[in-house]
Amino acid sequence: MTKTFASTILFEDEFILAINKPAGLVVEASPFESDTIEAKAADYLKGKTKQPFVGIVHRLDRVTSGVLLLAKKKSTLKLLNEQFSKQQIRKTYLALVKPAPVENAATLEHWHRKDDKIKRAVILSRPARQASACKLYFRVLDRRPSGEALLEVHPATGKFHQIRAQLAFVGTPIVGDLTYGGAPSPGDKTIGLHAWKLRLRHPHTQEELFLEAPTPLHMGIIPT
Repeated sequence: MTKTFASTILFEDEFILAINKPAGLVVEASPFESDTIEAKAADYLKGKTKQPFVGIVHRLDRVTSGVLLLAKKKSTLKLLNEQFSKQQIRKTYLALVKPAPVENAATLEHWHRKDDKIKRAVILSRPARQASACKLYFRVLDRRPSGEALLEVHPATGKFHQIRAQLAFVGTPIVGDLTYGGAPSPGDKTIGLHAWKLRLRHPHTQEELFLEAPTPLHMGIIPT
């Protein structure tokens, strides 16, 4: 398991561990899940230190692949959490959708509410009780003869299932995302959503970091 996990590492130093998360795995440790990213990271770090620390900085859905940032020290976790809360970390996703949007680029602004009973996000066009504003920007990278389109997506807010729910709300659901009305799955235990890039300041050195996860095969080639 350690060797497999090591192959997913995109960046590592004494403070940070960044991996290319495979689709199909839950991030956080859970009494209902034995095979999680947190458990794999802890097992990997046990080979390097007697008391490994795995800090979950942010989360990706089970069905989502891509760049995932982990902290190796409590102080690092605190500093990275501050960057996320202040929206100082730029997140870029790839989304394979069908049907393709009419626009080549658009900003989506809605209201978001999480329904805990059905574990889904509810998107609204107007303010409502227990709903908060959500916003994302997308541009089309590729339109395909099959009716699909590959989008580059920049979420300005980080809500539960936000990208999945907002794109579905405007009529362009993610391929494979049956929860939100998407077309059949592009692959096993995955949907057409990939956390492609993260740009941030290293919390200790202040160096600018650009982290990028290779595009999954089921999402096709990105035109240059």
